Amino acid sequence: MGLTRTEIFTEEQNQLSSWLKAMAHPARIAILQRILISNTCICGDLVDELGLAQATISQHLKELKNAGIIQGTIEGVSVCYCINPTTWKLLQSKLGGFFDSYKGEVNCC
Repeated sequence: MGLTRTEIFTEEQNQLSSWLKAMAHPARIAILQRILISNTCICGDLVDELGLAQATISQHLKELKNAGIIQGTIEGVSVCYCINPTTWKLLQSKLGGFFDSYKGEVNCC
């Protein structure tokens, strides 16, 4: 696999790419939607609801947590996950600005 040239891109471009890469799986979108609905969740609840194996859910949660999109706290033998509000607001702002930059030219091509 070839090397990526992340150093030629801005920090903002690299960060946005990292967040989107972490979210770019239907199971991760489903996990985020579930967390947003409940405002918190426990991994076991996701296994029951999504029908995926515990190990699969754990791996997806790990990727989202490593990207800083979610955060978790240990409650006994379970880990409770929720949206990381700081990252979520940044993601919302950066994506909003990105989409808003389109000027809507109808005859551009």
